[in-house]
Formats: sequence, C-alpha cells, structure tokens
Amino acid sequence: MAEVRYVAIGDSFTEGVGDVLPDGRERGWADLVAQGWATASGHAISYANLAIRGKLAWPIVEQQLEPALALRPTHLSFNGGGNDMLRPRTDPEHIADAFSRVLRRCDEEGVTLILLSGANPSGQLPMGSLVQKRGDQLSEAVLRRVADRPDVVRALNWPDRELARSPYWSEDRLHMNAAGHHRVAARVLHALGLEPDPTWWSPTAATAAGPAGIAYYREFVGPWVRRRVTRTSSGDGRIAKYADWVERTPQA
Repeated sequence: MAEVRYVAIGDSFTEGVGDVLPDGRERGWADLVAQGWATASGHAISYANLAIRGKLAWPIVEQQLEPALALRPTHLSFNGGGNDMLRPRTDPEHIADAFSRVLRRCDEEGVTLILLSGANPSGQLPMGSLVQKRGDQLSEAVLRRVADRPDVVRALNWPDRELARSPYWSEDRLHMNAAGHHRVAARVLHALGLEPDPTWWSPTAATAAGPAGIAYYREFVGPWVRRRVTRTSSGDGRIAKYADWVERTPQA
C-alpha cells in the first residue's frame, strides 16, 4: 500500500472541540479518521492537524494551507465557513472561493483533497433559520465549484438530518459531541472507501441536556457576543495540536 500522509486544516470543527477525552484533551473527527484509517487499512499513516478554533474560512486558507502543504501530504482535508455564517454580514460565494483556492493548490502539489461540509446546528440555535439559509447557500456554492471533479473526496455532513439531531451536539449547541464527531469520521472513512467501526454511525450512550433559557444565553451566547464586541477569538494564542507528523498505527 502507498504511504499515506494526511493533514487536516480548519476551525473548531476540525480541531475537535466538543469531543473531550477524560484527561481534558480534545480529540475530534480528524483524529478519529487518522486512527480509523490506519486500523481499516492495516498500515500505519502519518497525521497532522493544523486546525485552530474560531477561524474564518479565508484566514484558515491564508494561515494554514501553505504550512500544511509544506509537510508534503498525500491527502488534505478542508472545511471552513461555520464561523463566517454567524457573522452579521456573510457572502457565501466569497467563502466558497476559499474552497477553490484550496483545490487549486492541492492540484498544483498533487495532493488529494478531502472536502467536508460542517454538520447543521441550526435547529438548536437562536436565529437558526438564518444559519440554515446561509448553510444551504454555502453548500450549493461549494458543490458548484467541484461539480466536475470526481477525484475530490466528498464527506458532506450539512444535509445529514440524523446528525442535526440534539444527541450529536454538545451543551453549547454549536459544536458536536463525541457521538457527532464519530459519525463525521465514519462518513470520511466511508468516502475514502474504508470501513469504519459500525458503532460510529450512532450514539452509544444518552447525552445530558445542557442549560436552557437564560442559563444558556449566560453561559454560551454572552461570551460569544463579548468576543465579537472586543474583536477577539476563541483561537487567539492557540497553536495547532499536531503541527508536524505523528504516526497512527493499526489497532486491534
């Protein structure tokens, strides 16, 4: 089997926010894909993850793409736009242009692009109808740009109605929990022609309900608004968790 060197770029979705391990570290679908890829293929793979939470689509491309390509990967996964959709003014076509840039650079470097759409949180969020509309527009704009590219690996989570249900989401209603990240990882592995652990497609345990009403706004919405007012980001000062290659070996 040819050597696999897989690098992921993106925001909190790809960093793994919401999938918290017992020791406090965040895992996420990309980590799961790397391990699942090694296990399903029976071969060790190299893995890096440059994603940083809070990033808009174009800053992801401007800050992460070239360092990722400098690692000489065979495969690169990209998702962005989730944070853009929460801003007052959003241009889905401009966001989709970021996807075009990533595809062009992957073509130039001979790298296989794994294209993801984020999961749909709109049913649980304040102003969810606006998020739904913007997400639909972004999905359409991105898919138009890869319509004639069957070589692009597609793992599309936005249209997945099962994944939009509350059991797959963390208490902030914006980031997926462990069940959500496992389902996304299963979809990526399936798109790569590999067989994921069948338990990854559905929650294996009940999820606790998060705060509601004023408590929800105080704990989650208020801090988000303060970051917008102060022009700060949850990713400020953070570094990539795997800025260079780590090895993932098959597990029994």
